[in-house]
Amino acid sequence: MSFEEFQNQARLYVIGALEVEETEAFEIARKLFAQKAEDYVAECYSMHEAFALSLRPAKSSEALKERLMTMVRNRQTS
Repeated sequence: MSFEEFQNQARLYVIGALEVEETEAFEIARKLFAQKAEDYVAECYSMHEAFALSLRPAKSSEALKERLMTMVRNRQTS
């Protein structure tokens, strides 16, 4: 695996999108590229966290709230 391929895999690794076999290959490459790999993975985690923190929760609509409350009321009467 080239370092460029490692970088592409690292982005997927950070979000948990690698298959088991891909993760194993990634971990081998991570050891091979040593500190350079660790620095890149840390950078990916930082970007992932910054992105997650930048998201705002979607406002729920009144229709959605009413549907949920109806489901709760129906469950309580069953």
